[in-house]
Amino acid sequence: MDAHNHPYGSVDASPKDILVTRQIVAAGKLLDGEVLDHLILSKRCRVSLREKGLGFSNA
Repeated sequence: MDAHNHPYGSVDASPKDILVTRQIVAAGKLLDGEVLDHLILSKRCRVSLREKGLGFSNA
């Protein structure tokens, strides 16, 4: 699982967040592993890229 914070409060996934997720998921498949999720955290909430379908569907 990957997680990082967005210190300015926005938990919107950037294009770079989605790209990195796709790359990590692809690397996991090469190593017979599974990436469980990629979370973006703020002080008030969290977003799961897996739940949003970002970066996991086509890897």
